[in-house]
Amino acid sequence: MALLEILQYPDKRLKQACDEVVLFDEALRTFIADLEETMRAGPGGVGIAAPQVGRLEQIALVDVSAKKKIKHHGRLVLINPEIIEWQGSVVGREGCMSVPDFTGNVIRAETITLEAQDESGERQRYEMEGYEARAVQHELDHLKGMLFLDRLVSRRSDLFKRKVYK
Repeated sequence: MALLEILQYPDKRLKQACDEVVLFDEALRTFIADLEETMRAGPGGVGIAAPQVGRLEQIALVDVSAKKKIKHHGRLVLINPEIIEWQGSVVGREGCMSVPDFTGNVIRAETITLEAQDESGERQRYEMEGYEARAVQHELDHLKGMLFLDRLVSRRSDLFKRKVYK
């Protein structure tokens, strides 16, 4: 396994839409292992998407299980994902490994129904809510060439310099 370099805004590759994954082979599984290692190496990383490391394919990982007292599905490998239903909306603070110096308030759906393939190509369906639903929506935006900066409630009052804790 290897740590991959995380692209940082304003790298143009972060603004490109990704291609569908069609080949589910050992090379894909190796990339997913490297992507996961990269996600877990970051402070507080609960998700990462392939374009954040320069691979323009529809692959995202989400694992919010370290957050206590929230509903979750554990480690999720989401390939060619699609939100097929959503309900409600809620404002919440988000940060991103590709935008390390800022956080911002973003409106997201409160609950979602998601379909995606796993690393074997098998179709999966998930019902999600709260923090996990927010994390998934954040990562899926990366696959469309969007960052949380594109969804700020207000560019004037909802973008914040990230605090550095010592």
